[in-house]
This record gives sequence, structure tokens and C-alpha cells, in this order.
Amino acid sequence: MGNVTSNVAAKFAFFPPDPPTYEVFKDEAEGRLCFSGLSADKDVDVHLLNTQAGNKIVATFWRHPFARFTILYSHGNAADLGQMMELFIELRAHLRVNIMSYDYSGYGRSCGKPTELNTYYDIEAVLSCLKSEYEIKTEDMILYGQSVGSGPTLHLASCLQRLRAVVLHSAILSGIRVLFPVKTTLWFDIFKNIDKIRQVSCPVLVIHGTADEVVDFSHGKRLWELSKEKFDPLWIQDGGHCNLETFPEYIIHLRKFINAMEKHSVSKRCQAELTQSLSITEAKRTNRCWLIRFGKR
Repeated sequence: MGNVTSNVAAKFAFFPPDPPTYEVFKDEAEGRLCFSGLSADKDVDVHLLNTQAGNKIVATFWRHPFARFTILYSHGNAADLGQMMELFIELRAHLRVNIMSYDYSGYGRSCGKPTELNTYYDIEAVLSCLKSEYEIKTEDMILYGQSVGSGPTLHLASCLQRLRAVVLHSAILSGIRVLFPVKTTLWFDIFKNIDKIRQVSCPVLVIHGTADEVVDFSHGKRLWELSKEKFDPLWIQDGGHCNLETFPEYIIHLRKFINAMEKHSVSKRCQAELTQSLSITEAKRTNRCWLIRFGKR
């Protein structure tokens, strides 16, 4: 029974578009990788990254000249990077952020087989690229997980201590819970987000449609309830599973969230500076008391 149920969950979780909706090629004149439909866009870098599983995955970095944060975006099921281009262009422009996204193993032009473990290796490879190629700090990253993408997103978020924030968009509690309303986490389940959300210490924004026909609204509501540091959720009335970006409140709320994270960043920096200043003052006071005690003035 366990293997059968796990296989059913895996089939829901991994349904890559066939054929892929884009091509990756090398511009011989410039010596750089290009993405079909974006060869003239100098603000998009295309990467082929090696994962711990030995797969090569496609990743794209969408650069904004005045970005304060970088969003690491894990897309949903039945999509690949070719279908996400218009959304990334909109998010980059309206939110003034860099966007790093990738195709899971077996999706788009990424090689390998889509599995839960491979998605974890995939996002870890992307994180490594952000740090080594672009010197992006963890505290300047926002992890964004849509639908199945909430799995690798919360996997990574549960491991990073200084992450700026997390966005969960039409997220799942776990693979099995999408199919059956189980009360406890089963050992053969996949993407156990209901457990990992408890380990995330940064602000969490949850976005979910009240009429989601694939992942019930209760998933988003429960993930928000379990978040340690909650941001005002966005419950989109009559929103489905694949159309939340078309509602005007989607981009408005995301902009509000990004602005709040900028203020949050300044506040935390000021608090750290104050703590450091108080520590220095206390050290000086302790040193002065020591000198007085031993007759050294």
C-alpha cells in the first residue's frame, strides 16, 4: 500500500511539459549561453549547473540594476522555464528584484529524473551558483515556492538561518495530503512541508486561492498557521491553482511584502548595531571597574 500511494503522489508531483517549451544554445559570437526568445536580453544569464546527483540543470538569472533582494523561484508542476518568462519579466519590473529560477531534473532542458531528492539537489546547486557567481548573501534572498516548488523551497528554508523571507504560493502540506486528508505524516510521503515549516525562522508570506481545485485552500491556511513569523497572508477569493498571477491583488500584495522586508532588513541591521554598541560600552565599563579595583586610574 505504501509504495502504491507514494507512486501516486510522485505522479502528481512530477509532470514536466513534453516537449520542453524552450531551447538552450550557445551564442558563438559572444561565447555565452542563450535562451530561446531571450538572446537579445543582456540582463538574463543562462547557466547549466551540475548537481550532487550528477545531473545538469538549466537555471536563469534575471538581473535588475537596482535590486535590493534576489528571489530564488521554484516553479510549479506541469511548467518549465519557457512558460515562466513573462511572469519573471513582470516580477522583476514591478518588485525591482533579481530572480533566479531553474528547471528541476527532468524538466525543460534539465537532464535526469524528477524525484523529491533530486529537487533538493537542484535547489542546492542553484543556491551555490547565487553565492559563487553573484555573491548574493543569504540575508538578501527570498525563497519563492509555487505548488510542488514549495517542497524544495521549504527544504532549503529549513536549513538556512539568515534567510530574508519565504513566499509559499499554492503550496502543499505534503504529497499524500493533496490526495488524502491524512492526519499524521506517513513515512513514505513526499515533500513533508507540514513538518519543515516549523523549522523556518524568517518571515513567511502565504498566497492561496480559495477555489483551488488542485491543492485545497486548507493547505495554505495550515502552513500559515504553523509559520513562526507570519506575514499578512493573501487569500485570493475565487482564485484557482494556476491563475493567481492574473488577479490585481497578487502583485500589489507582493510589492507590499517586498517593501516590508526592506524595512525589516533596516530594522534588524539597526538592532545589530545597537547590540554591538552596547557590548562595546559594557566592555569599557567592565575594564574601567577592573582598573579602579586594582588602583589603576
